[in-house]
Amino acid sequence: MKGTFAQAELHIIRARLHGGKLNKAAKGELRFALPVGLVWDGDQIVIDPDQEVRGAVRMVFDLFARESTAFGVVQRFNELGLRFPRRAYGGAWDGKLIWGRLTHSRVLGVLANPSYAGLYVFGRYQSSKEVEPSGEIRSRSRLMPQDAWRIVIPDHHEGYISADRFVVNRERLAANRTNGEELPGPVREGLCLLQGLLLCGVCGRRLGVRYTGNGGIYPIYQCVWKHREALAPRACLSVPSAPLDQAITDRLVSAITPVTIELALKALTNLEERDREVGAQWRMRIERARYEAELAERRYEAVDPANRLIAATLETRWNDALQRLHDLEAELAAFEHKTMRAVTAEQKRQILALAQNFPRLWSAPTTTARDRKRILRLLVRDITVTRGPEPKIVRLHVRWQGGETEVLPLRLPQNRAEAIRYPEAFVARIRGLSIDHLDGDIVALFRAEGQRNATGKPFTVGAIRWIRYKHRISAPKPPAGSLSVRQVGERYGVSLWVVHYWIARGIISPTRSRPKGPYAITIDAALDQRLRTWIAKSGHLHPTSPTLTARGALCLPRRDAERTFAAPGFGIVTRRTGTGRYLLETRSSRKPANHASTPDASICWKVTPSTPALPHWNGPARRPGAECPGDRSCRRGCRSGKRAPPSPSDRAFSEGT
Repeated sequence: MKGTFAQAELHIIRARLHGGKLNKAAKGELRFALPVGLVWDGDQIVIDPDQEVRGAVRMVFDLFARESTAFGVVQRFNELGLRFPRRAYGGAWDGKLIWGRLTHSRVLGVLANPSYAGLYVFGRYQSSKEVEPSGEIRSRSRLMPQDAWRIVIPDHHEGYISADRFVVNRERLAANRTNGEELPGPVREGLCLLQGLLLCGVCGRRLGVRYTGNGGIYPIYQCVWKHREALAPRACLSVPSAPLDQAITDRLVSAITPVTIELALKALTNLEERDREVGAQWRMRIERARYEAELAERRYEAVDPANRLIAATLETRWNDALQRLHDLEAELAAFEHKTMRAVTAEQKRQILALAQNFPRLWSAPTTTARDRKRILRLLVRDITVTRGPEPKIVRLHVRWQGGETEVLPLRLPQNRAEAIRYPEAFVARIRGLSIDHLDGDIVALFRAEGQRNATGKPFTVGAIRWIRYKHRISAPKPPAGSLSVRQVGERYGVSLWVVHYWIARGIISPTRSRPKGPYAITIDAALDQRLRTWIAKSGHLHPTSPTLTARGALCLPRRDAERTFAAPGFGIVTRRTGTGRYLLETRSSRKPANHASTPDASICWKVTPSTPALPHWNGPARRPGAECPGDRSCRRGCRSGKRAPPSPSDRAFSEGT
């Protein structure tokens, strides 16, 4: 029992001590360790009299207002070679300043400490006890949110920054976080204007920036969350940054004009009047609460001190009235900070002047990419990007800071292959012109009309030929009844060289649609009879032996002869003439099909047969029976006095005979 009472007394003593601490903190008199740059002067908090300390602390806030990131402040401090103080507590260095390098954690601590804004705060950290898995009880200190601070006394002492700027700094630090998908993140130095503001219309995540190309000169906005989480094989959205940035820039410049700003200021004036009316209601409510508190005070002072029962009741009522008054004043301060709008006449004049110079300010070379991003974030909250029903169409759902939304349709630029592809209407026109126009005529027509090709250059004959080749557009057809060189050769059973020989000698008079173009040959009955007679009388175009011709011999190339007479019942090669022809004789009454339909005067072709050497012969093909040269042209030990190997024609001739 004694131990129980002892523990209860300890708890009561601890509660009384904590109550006394809270009572003293509520008055702003509880002393605690101050951050560097602030010191205790008796019972008051004052700025450190050391000018170097004051300059270092103010430099942190000024650099953060310029760089917008804590890491940027650290970088600037290191580049300038500046140092930052730290006050030691305990030990031999108790109370002394230690100068050293500024770290990122120190910058975060300075920016998040409300003491620099003149606020007296108690309850930023709360101690809690936890039971470890091993059974030990351990006390932990955790940072409480601003709404959970137990005591906040504004304007308690002189600060380095104002309370409004302290709130702005905290909001900026919270927005600079990069470990949350819902946060835009800090502005960066990159060229992408909409960095951190774009939302994916497919998954709702924020779009990241990816710099492609040599040196990263082709940035794109890309949503890779599903691909990163293995939920999709590819990025759900990927768009180039240049068209989106230009569209938002044009809309922003067109929205900020003197007329629109003047209308916005008139609307703001109306809202200010409405807020003043609401504020007047709040002040009358506070005035009533103050009267009730003063009335409770007068009643308490008028009571007889000896009558303790009545005095205690009146004291309680007085305390309750004071608490209600304090709560109403805090609510009014929060309402004025969040809801009420107040813009002075001088500020309105500056806003109108800024609207007139905004396009020039936006496009000025001295305006950096970070400055443009900051201006944009003052006006635009976020932008959702969705794909349109048509390809190469995206929709930008812009949500302004005032809450209004707007949809901007945007057509994305085509890739290089699509940009230089000719439209179907143009190809159809070339198809129609190619019926009776040559390539040069089409080029002349397009140049007269001032048309240019897909790359912006004047049309050339090569470009027209490429279009015809790509789309399989045939050239103008030759005149009716005309033949090509190949068709003439097939008709008379001669080679192409024979037809060109006739053209060169003037036997055939062809026509050409363009220089170096194909021949168009017209053959009438007289020319046809002349050519057949030429073939029949030529010593190079028919066998020299009339006897073999009468017996049905044909003059063919070797491969054509073997293919033609491969059917059973036909003979083989019987003789090789001195002019380089093979005479083939059929040993059957049946003739080949092509022989039956071919006139006798055109069944003999002049050929130059190939006579491949035997495997051991390394020299050129020689006349059969010629002497071996006896040099290194013989591959296998052939010496002078040996004969050259027989040619295939000699073997075929000997086998046939």
